[in-house]
Amino acid sequence: MLYPRVSFYALMLAAAGIPLYIHLPRFASIELGIGLGAIGTILLGIRLVDLVQDPLIGWAIDRWPKAQSLFASAAALGLAIGFPLLFSAQPGPNIVPRLIAILVLLFSAYSLGMILLYGRSATLTTSPTGRELMTLAAFREGGMLAGVIIAAVAPAVFVALGADREGYRAFGLFLGVLAVVTAAITLPIWRREPIQGERLSLYGLRQAGALRLLALALVNSLPVAITSTLFLFFVEDRLRLGGLAGPLLILFFLSAGLSVPLWARMSQKLGPKTTLLIAMPLAILGFVGAAFLAPGNLPGFAAICVASGAALGADMVILPAMFSVALTRAGLKASLAFGIWSFAGKLGLALAAFAVLPMLEHSGFTPGAPNSATALSTLNIFYAVIPCILKLGAVALVLALPTEAPIQ
Repeated sequence: MLYPRVSFYALMLAAAGIPLYIHLPRFASIELGIGLGAIGTILLGIRLVDLVQDPLIGWAIDRWPKAQSLFASAAALGLAIGFPLLFSAQPGPNIVPRLIAILVLLFSAYSLGMILLYGRSATLTTSPTGRELMTLAAFREGGMLAGVIIAAVAPAVFVALGADREGYRAFGLFLGVLAVVTAAITLPIWRREPIQGERLSLYGLRQAGALRLLALALVNSLPVAITSTLFLFFVEDRLRLGGLAGPLLILFFLSAGLSVPLWARMSQKLGPKTTLLIAMPLAILGFVGAAFLAPGNLPGFAAICVASGAALGADMVILPAMFSVALTRAGLKASLAFGIWSFAGKLGLALAAFAVLPMLEHSGFTPGAPNSATALSTLNIFYAVIPCILKLGAVALVLALPTEAPIQ
């Protein structure tokens, strides 16, 4: 039951992450009346907290290895409290500071859970070999993608069952209950004896090849960050596929989830670098295709969701596994390193929100309302063209990585 419990903890975290990155901009703008520019600024400000917080969380996990159960339970408790508060929030004069306080709690709990889960990769395997780390990554990312699918569809399901406010209030309560149940089910995995490594240093990261992977993680996170932030706007306002955002999200992440075992096996046979160079062009094709879609083209965008979802599956399973393998081979403590890794990924999301949302608002774009051709063209460029350029930069960084033998 070790790996299934790892999957379940990952499911909880992913179900928590999707609302923060996909549902939050639309919920805050429509339900709370907060402007897109203000939302982008809030998200960037919270990322500045993470600049200090994430490495400190990783340091604390390494410093007190016997406290794994406490850290895991604290992360789940923070999510259990935060989400009901978030999605029951009402518009009012103090909504911005209240929203900031709730988001700090949620992002802190989310960071703690994610860094613990990834930083303890070697501890959570049956043996700390490259092959087992890749197997763990497949189970973990499979759970992540299952959580993403649940989070994508849940609001629509609650609306169908009669929930008010687009199902968000019921969604928040559901996420709170999920966090409590997960904490109870997964407690045994955090009682395993932790595998500790040597003290982390910049020299050690460079010698292990981990600095290159950190740079790749940051650049590669930017295209996904932009499309995640704008997905609901693109589907409902640019493509005019109202009510279909949930099913399309499910298709996207289902494609990612089904592709994970394929990419894991391919990485074991061909090597991680070669596998990434096979997968990344799928994302580029998806971005290019989205730019030329006509409004109402459901089959075309569904095909793009399948291709880009499969590409995301490769990113999710291979890049963290490569980082874990590099740290394990070098005998380095992993939690602080994954604290930095976590910050790199979330910095990409914050930069996307901070750069894209205010400019989109400046173009005259208003979610859920009639928009000018200029506003929709700006949305199209941000959703499809800019991510394509950034993904080409990520491909260039992968090409610069040393070619390694398949993971054993």
